[in-house]
Amino acid sequence: MVAVMAWLGLLGALLCMLPVATLGTRDPEGFLPAVPHNCPSKCVCAADLLICAGLGLQDVPATLPAAAAELDLSHNALQRLRPGWLAPLSRLRALRLGHNELDALGHGVFNNASGLKLLDLSSNALRALGPHDLDGLEALEMLFLFNNRLAHLDEHAFHSLSALSRLYLGCNELMTFSFNHLHGLGAIHLRTLDLSSNRLGRVSVPELAALPVFLKNGLYLHNNPLPCNCRLYHLLQRWHQRGLSAVRDFAREYTCLAFKVPTSRVRFFEHSRVFENCSAAPATSLEQPEEQLHAQVGRSLRLYCNTSAPAVHIAWVSPKHELLVAPGSRDGSIAVLADGSLAIGKVQEQHAGVFVCLATGPHLHHNQTLEYNVSVHFPRLEPEAFNTGFTTLLGCAVGLVLVLLYLFAPPCHGCFRCCHQACRSRRWPRAPSSLQELSAQSSVLSATPPDAPSRKTSVHKHVVFLEPGRRGLNGRVQLAVAEDFDLSNTMGLRFMAGSESASSTGSEGLMMT
Repeated sequence: MVAVMAWLGLLGALLCMLPVATLGTRDPEGFLPAVPHNCPSKCVCAADLLICAGLGLQDVPATLPAAAAELDLSHNALQRLRPGWLAPLSRLRALRLGHNELDALGHGVFNNASGLKLLDLSSNALRALGPHDLDGLEALEMLFLFNNRLAHLDEHAFHSLSALSRLYLGCNELMTFSFNHLHGLGAIHLRTLDLSSNRLGRVSVPELAALPVFLKNGLYLHNNPLPCNCRLYHLLQRWHQRGLSAVRDFAREYTCLAFKVPTSRVRFFEHSRVFENCSAAPATSLEQPEEQLHAQVGRSLRLYCNTSAPAVHIAWVSPKHELLVAPGSRDGSIAVLADGSLAIGKVQEQHAGVFVCLATGPHLHHNQTLEYNVSVHFPRLEPEAFNTGFTTLLGCAVGLVLVLLYLFAPPCHGCFRCCHQACRSRRWPRAPSSLQELSAQSSVLSATPPDAPSRKTSVHKHVVFLEPGRRGLNGRVQLAVAEDFDLSNTMGLRFMAGSESASSTGSEGLMMT
């Protein structure tokens, strides 16, 4: 009996040492692979990603992993979203529902998505947005609604999206849009508003002009049947001249209807003949011009938000698109004071650009703005003042020293002698006389050859000047010879006789004997 028990104990020990294949396969290191928790069938679960795209789903999976931060349900056949379906996904930050068949949203669909930053509802069949369809999305920053069938937006459709910065409504069927209050959307954070490729036929030009400059830069209105309105033309022309990217990048696609007929669509910036009858009223009468300010580096600067009526809340937007509220900027260089003014203690180069004041109140539209274009430059170094008193004193001292040297310093005889000899030995050039100038046009004939020894001039030597060119000589030289010329020495006489007599020549030429 004891032996049997011993054999059974040995057999149990051997079984514990052997790998059990029925419990599952092990990886090379001997550990079982982790099975995703609550991962829906056919979906891909990787860390905090849940991808169920392109599976033909007609409804949202019943179980969703709580760790998902990004959920992709695009390219399916979803038609409805039930209220509260996002309750398990408390960490969700991005939700992609594009390319489905959603035709309505409904109240309470996004009640449990308070941390959602991105929502993609593009390429669906949505026709309208109600006042509570987007409730619960207080932290949403990007909303994609393009390529739907939206024809109506409730007046307060976006009232809960206080942090939204990008809204894409292009490729829909919208015929109107309220730029006055943006359908409840706050303009403090909004930077991009895409309304391109809709059916906008009526727009309020004053409402467009009142938008803050950073929103004008991201307001896309191209590919709409806009009216060929003179005020709208001047406004868009001004935006184009200012270089606003939304107008500049799509200038060829800004069109209007000349005769309220679809076939009469013309381009704003290429068919100026349509607007020839428009008065030349500048668009600055529509837009409040930005105030130009100049500040030096290191100096202080203060900006006041002077609105037409008392404001309850005042916020500023910096040139770097940072929202500035009390106490100020993140780096501490800009402060927002209690009265709503903006103060910069020491101006730096980073403060150059457009500061926008956003004021809200019961008697103000929330999008009433004031703009300040701040130019920052370094102070110029002023030249030192010219001290005339010092220079006058220095000149007097130098003059006095020179006078004393002239009066009391002994002369240098050796220097005088050296200078005198140098002056005598130096040959100074003489100015040519009038007679020498005439010699350039004359010839000197001498009875003595040039190489003969120097001797006194004899009475028989004659100096004869050439006569200026006369007619009938045919370019030949004729000499005028005096009557008492010494013919005994004819070696140095070389001349060619002309056709005219010597007497006639001598009568007009100048002869010196």
